[in-house]
Amino acid sequence: MAIRVLLVDDQPLLRTGFRMILEAEQDLAVVGEAGDGLQALDQVRALQPDVVLMDIRMPRMDGVEATRQITGPGRDGPAKVLVLTTFDLDEYVVEALRAGASGFLLKDAPANELVQAIRVVAAGEAMLAPSITRRLLDKYASHLPSGDEPVPDTLHTLTEREVEVLKLVARGLSNAEVAADLFVSETTVKTHVGHVLTKLGLRDRVQAAVYAYESGLVRPGAQ
Repeated sequence: MAIRVLLVDDQPLLRTGFRMILEAEQDLAVVGEAGDGLQALDQVRALQPDVVLMDIRMPRMDGVEATRQITGPGRDGPAKVLVLTTFDLDEYVVEALRAGASGFLLKDAPANELVQAIRVVAAGEAMLAPSITRRLLDKYASHLPSGDEPVPDTLHTLTEREVEVLKLVARGLSNAEVAADLFVSETTVKTHVGHVLTKLGLRDRVQAAVYAYESGLVRPGAQ
């Protein structure tokens, strides 16, 4: 079955461009469009999309609040949110990730990256492209812990290997890349990631990455 996509952006020309790109793919179907967050909520309830391609800055309700309502408690469906941001990285992207977005993508990304990002998010993975993540963290480095703060008590529930996996996830590595780095199978990595999410009470890899930086476990620029 095709992945059902809802386009949310206050610029009709951009929505038209995205639709043309996505409808050229046999496994993707654009089921609707919305010009602001309130329309997006109505469309999500009515159309039950798999992935919502969400702009941040919109009238009436911005993409952060819309994301929070789409992915939060009591949500009406299983929709995943992929946030669109500008080249300079919108100041609200971090808030969107905290609100429940499964990843973010630059608006000027090549068509193949857009298509692949939607497939990744629909499959339940997080879209954390390392190059974009590094720029985002550089932008917000001054607001992140220095690494000298006490480690949160919740981190002590993780095993040494789970901490290693969390650090690599925070750097934007995929399961396959983490497996290669640690010389284990991809299935083992998925198991570790699952344990990390459960123990820390997190929803997905994006929240795990944000947690790793906010807790001081990983610092911008660290390898």
